[in-house]
Amino acid sequence: MSAIALAALLALSGQQAAPPAPPPVVQTMPRALIMAEPLALFFAGCDGDGDAVLARAELVACVDRTFRPMLDKGGVAAGYIAWSDWAERYLGDRNALPSPFAVDGDRDDRITPDECLAAMNQGFDRMDRDKDGRLTRAEMLTIAGARGMDGDMRRDRPPQRRR
Repeated sequence: MSAIALAALLALSGQQAAPPAPPPVVQTMPRALIMAEPLALFFAGCDGDGDAVLARAELVACVDRTFRPMLDKGGVAAGYIAWSDWAERYLGDRNALPSPFAVDGDRDDRITPDECLAAMNQGFDRMDRDKDGRLTRAEMLTIAGARGMDGDMRRDRPPQRRR
């Protein structure tokens, strides 16, 4: 039955139609402007003394504690699958950066503890904005607006020249 017909029937019966209910208010969360990359989450978890600051020595101990169990039976290196297992557990996703290809410095399809530590140190150095050898939580954060609110990482890349 149409709304007009319902209103007419109610008018004939002496009853007034109730006003239509307002649409429900849907509140959405604003998009995050500040975020932490997977490597920063790992670094935050490496804070051994709980002071909310990561010292380089804490990073070294954390890499040793988390990565050594991933090594092969000889204790020499981990393959790319083991790296992906490590990344899933400690970075949150098997495809989180740094990728095994970026970490494997000698391209032998195996990642040694030294290669892992070198990659972690590179990330540490990149985030250590004041270059004091310590990472604060503020230094571990990234402003999402710098990459575009839609998450399109391609905006960070310089324009490519056409050949």
